[in-house]
Amino acid sequence: MAKKEKTKKKDKRLHNFLLRIPGRVWLLISFILAMIFWYLLSIIPATSRAFPNVVTTISSLKTMIERGVFFKDLASSLISVGLGFLFAFLLALPVAILMAWYLPVRKILNPWIQFVRNIPPLAYVPLVVICAGVGRRPQVIVITLACFLTMCVTIYQGVMNVDETLIKAARVLGASDRDIFIRVITPATLPFIMTAVRLGASVALTTLIAAESTGAVAGLGMRIRSLSNSFEPAPMLLYIIIIGIIGMLIETGIRHLERRLTRWQDKREQ
Repeated sequence: MAKKEKTKKKDKRLHNFLLRIPGRVWLLISFILAMIFWYLLSIIPATSRAFPNVVTTISSLKTMIERGVFFKDLASSLISVGLGFLFAFLLALPVAILMAWYLPVRKILNPWIQFVRNIPPLAYVPLVVICAGVGRRPQVIVITLACFLTMCVTIYQGVMNVDETLIKAARVLGASDRDIFIRVITPATLPFIMTAVRLGASVALTTLIAAESTGAVAGLGMRIRSLSNSFEPAPMLLYIIIIGIIGMLIETGIRHLERRLTRWQDKREQ
């Protein structure tokens, strides 16, 4: 019994010690471990060709800028991702609410949304190209479709999880459907909407390579494919890292916005 108490106290002291370590220190430790792991990959014969060392990879940025393609690729991808995500959100929000609120809409649309969202975007890229041609339009369509499916399902689940008692109470007090949407549904669903935004942004980036296989002349995803064909691992790895950095920046921005909009919600400390 005494040993158990002693062990619990040690575990508690260790837990408290870990909690006192600042987040920046954890970030630094994580970064150092990642750099060590990257270095090991760059010297192991089986992986060294695919994972050049840090200096070589970063130096390839200068090469891509000198070729005059880096900023074009970055701008092209950001425009496609931004437009696709925006159109998807504007479409997913009303569709998800209508599905949750009206039974006929739910019965008609839900099976098809569940069906299409299990199909990888790369599978329907050729069909999109046949319909929309090549260029930016099919890229935006592919990203919009992929993001729409993810965000629609997430927002729909949020609306369905709203406490029915709140809706009934609002009706008893004489609230119209419009008032219920604005004063009951929207606040209760806001955390799910923000989650949908985060998931949608992630899907937009992960769909980038598939979207830019539609005859794109510039873009991060298109350039990764081009560099893989010419066997240039350093700039290819650099572009992959840049996509990850963009994703982290977007995630940070959305989290900041979420904290401001959902201050009332109790959350576990991260």
